[in-house]
Amino acid sequence: MALTKSERRLRIRRRIRKVVTGTAQKPRLSVFRSNKEIYAQLIDDVNQVTLMSFSSRNKELEGATGTKSDKSFQVGEGLAKLAMDNGITEVCFDRGGYLYHGRVKQLAEGARKGGLKF
Repeated sequence: MALTKSERRLRIRRRIRKVVTGTAQKPRLSVFRSNKEIYAQLIDDVNQVTLMSFSSRNKELEGATGTKSDKSFQVGEGLAKLAMDNGITEVCFDRGGYLYHGRVKQLAEGARKGGLKF
């Protein structure tokens, strides 16, 4: 039987998580994409702690207009600004089982423009 979309994504996500881990110096940038919003977190897997997060629902982006891709780019920039303020310059990118395309790619490009290195 064929896999559903969510089962397929979970398989890909587990395969990625075997390789990508984050530390306090180089946290994992985890992406979650819903139908309307996009969320990004910086996670320290060694201590099992979320260091910081940013999403399209944050107050800084409340009045933002444009497409969902535009908002994703702004989320990437916002997270990068937060990370730079806390002394984090390098991250491991975890696309969360989503294709590196569209909103996920825009978030990554926004984070790179904000100064984060992958």
